[in-house]
Amino acid sequence: MTIQYSTASGVPQEQTTDCLVLGLFEDGDLPTATRQFDDSIGGLLSRLAGSGDASGKCGATTLLPGESGSAWQRCLLVGLGPRAELDGEYLREAATAAARHLNTSGATHAAWFLSEIEIPESEPESALRLCVEAIDAGLYRYETTRSEKSRQIHPIETVTLFSQLEAAAAELVVRQGQAIAVGVNLARELGNLPGNLCTPSYLADQALRMEREIGIKTSILDETEMEELGMGALLSVSRGSRQPAKLIVMHYAGGDGPPVVLVGKGLTFDAGGISLKPAAAMDEMKFDMCGGAAVFGAMQAAVQLNLPINLVGIVPSSENLPDGDANKPGDVVTSMAGKTIEVLNTDAEGRLILCDALTYAARFEPAVVIDMATLTGACVIALGHHATGLIGNDQPLADALLEAGQQSFDRAWQLPLWRQYRKQLDTNFADMANVGGREGGAITAAAFLGEFTSDYRWVHLDIAGSAWLSGKEKGATGRPVPLLVRYLLNYAAGQ
Repeated sequence: MTIQYSTASGVPQEQTTDCLVLGLFEDGDLPTATRQFDDSIGGLLSRLAGSGDASGKCGATTLLPGESGSAWQRCLLVGLGPRAELDGEYLREAATAAARHLNTSGATHAAWFLSEIEIPESEPESALRLCVEAIDAGLYRYETTRSEKSRQIHPIETVTLFSQLEAAAAELVVRQGQAIAVGVNLARELGNLPGNLCTPSYLADQALRMEREIGIKTSILDETEMEELGMGALLSVSRGSRQPAKLIVMHYAGGDGPPVVLVGKGLTFDAGGISLKPAAAMDEMKFDMCGGAAVFGAMQAAVQLNLPINLVGIVPSSENLPDGDANKPGDVVTSMAGKTIEVLNTDAEGRLILCDALTYAARFEPAVVIDMATLTGACVIALGHHATGLIGNDQPLADALLEAGQQSFDRAWQLPLWRQYRKQLDTNFADMANVGGREGGAITAAAFLGEFTSDYRWVHLDIAGSAWLSGKEKGATGRPVPLLVRYLLNYAAGQ
């Protein structure tokens, strides 16, 4: 069910609602709206916080029943963490927890006051936009391959978000948050699908569905067409699979001028090829197409926001499996750019499909090119699961993406691309090798891609650590869709 949002201003004690949603800091301090409500009910919330019956630990929730005859039927108190440390991540975690609790509370309408909370060193509208994203993310459930779908007896239907912004500005921010959330959840859904369903052909069909439903223009290149273009690197990966490779190209024409081109790795399952991966957690290699999924999500959001820009999304899609015709270590393949590549490790296949897609991107005479890929375990070692790795050949573009990451709380961290790293790709048998050794693996992978991007401004996003979660929360995150959409919003505003 799609949540219906509205915006308003006011104080909580005057609202008629199924549930008030208010914040509480870990030290017992109360945000402004919570304090106003607390004063109106004789200090009950302060007493609950002081006794420990209501926790301000981030994500903790306490549901209080309304008094007989009161306009509000329930009050959901949500922990925000330490006041001194409040940032977008704390608020996102709190808002997500609130949305999940709210959806099981029996309430169908909520008056949501977390959107009024001011995030230090952030834009005034940040909390409002973030709350919309978090509510939709918190209510997302993957159910496509379940035989029984979950059902809420009284799911939340409408949310009134309270804000100090003027009404028109608040409504615009909500629309942006909704578009980002739709894009994120589309990327999550595609990422969560199993590899036997989400094949390259399935992704191509989804692009054609978007053409029918939202009006983008889509073209799908098959293996014969890619062979005619000389995409020997990409096709060398798909040789090991019974699933044919696809090059998915989506066009959104919303303005004038050269397009922003997004390129996303669409490896729908990666067993490593002949350089076979360990069996443990190999199931998570269905997430190796999350870069491509992010392109789908960003395209969806751009159309929903009617952004006045031109946008091209390119998703090279294949599987990487062991087979008698698969790449072997030591094989030499020729890319679309005419450069030869010695395949030292068949599990470094993402860069092989991306390099031909990046060469193909030049035909659109792009303003900028941004690629995203679950490319290297080395990036996970370097940055963990919190930040996306960012490397490129244009510092203003890198700065713009870093800023978009800060604004969207979908953060990236820049790594260097010095020419010394390129030397690690030297080989006696081809123009370059597809791996450069263990040292600086995320950087040498980007240096490889950089060999195919000299004709335009380019940044690479390594999302290997940020695109999905493992463990009991296993699933795609939809990152870096928030970063990308915020960049596109900024780009459109700055034209």
